[in-house]
Amino acid sequence: MATSTPVNIPSKMKAWVYGQHGKPEDVLKLESEVDVPNINGDQVLIKVLAASLNPIDFKRMGGSFKATDCPLSTVAGYVVAGVVVRVGSKVKEFKVGDEVYGDIHEQAHYPKDSGSLAEYTAVDEKVLAQKPKNLSFAEAASLPLAVQTAYGGLESAGLSAGKSLLVLGGAGGVGSFIIQLAKHVFGASKVAATSSAGKLELLKTVGADLAIDYKKNKYEDLEEKFDVVFDAFGESSRGIKAVKEGGRVVTICPAGPVVPPTFVFVKITGSDMVTSTGSVLSKLNPYIEEGKLKPVIDPKAPLPFSNAIEAFSHLQSGRATGKVAIYPIP
Repeated sequence: MATSTPVNIPSKMKAWVYGQHGKPEDVLKLESEVDVPNINGDQVLIKVLAASLNPIDFKRMGGSFKATDCPLSTVAGYVVAGVVVRVGSKVKEFKVGDEVYGDIHEQAHYPKDSGSLAEYTAVDEKVLAQKPKNLSFAEAASLPLAVQTAYGGLESAGLSAGKSLLVLGGAGGVGSFIIQLAKHVFGASKVAATSSAGKLELLKTVGADLAIDYKKNKYEDLEEKFDVVFDAFGESSRGIKAVKEGGRVVTICPAGPVVPPTFVFVKITGSDMVTSTGSVLSKLNPYIEEGKLKPVIDPKAPLPFSNAIEAFSHLQSGRATGKVAIYPIP
């Protein structure tokens, strides 16, 4: 496909940038004269219309990936939804005008400097998919990292039709997708999930058969045990007591050493780290367009581009429900 360069792409853009590691409120700055990134042959340039925040964003900003990260200064953000405005010479799947979404850093611990909290971002073709037709850009931006993490964890844990699942932390961005995927994609026979009391109704709305207030009920003492326990909350030491003999416990947020049958899920494909791929999103798009997988956006969101610091603060508070979306941009 020939490279296309529409005349209305500026040379400078607004972007949230940090030049040193630290807390978002200390290091993240909104700059208005950032260079619009160039693309190589297998990339597209996206006019960013929405983004979402994830815990990995502030972990990276805090310096957790110093050894493998790109040089500072860096445009923040992992997840994007927008419109293709330029395509590289080797791009085959997309054309100018396509509405796309994805987790733009293929390997989460090896991120690039072209993040999603900007007016434009350069993204590898292979991590993108066509945006589901029934979703807004803000809704689409809430999906990629969370849904791929949920899907990969369930797949690695061996959940299949007829098996039961307990989700620890079912009201979060990942947790809400674990429930929906288990019910509608993996065919689980029963899905139980935990949350605080105020979020129990949300668990039922996204498909949980049993909603458990984790503060009032010791789910590990339930007579019923589960084939798979998916820990999205940091309670695998309790979750291991709720799994059947021969079952598996998968955690994405270990609070300390884990012991079998618990394992830490940190990958989507065949690497030893979180890996983004557009093929998973494309596989799930039919379920999304049929309404079987629905994004859950925090009631305070979407927040405008100018309120990114507030959005990070809300995410870090631990009180967010679903995903914290940023829209519109700018």
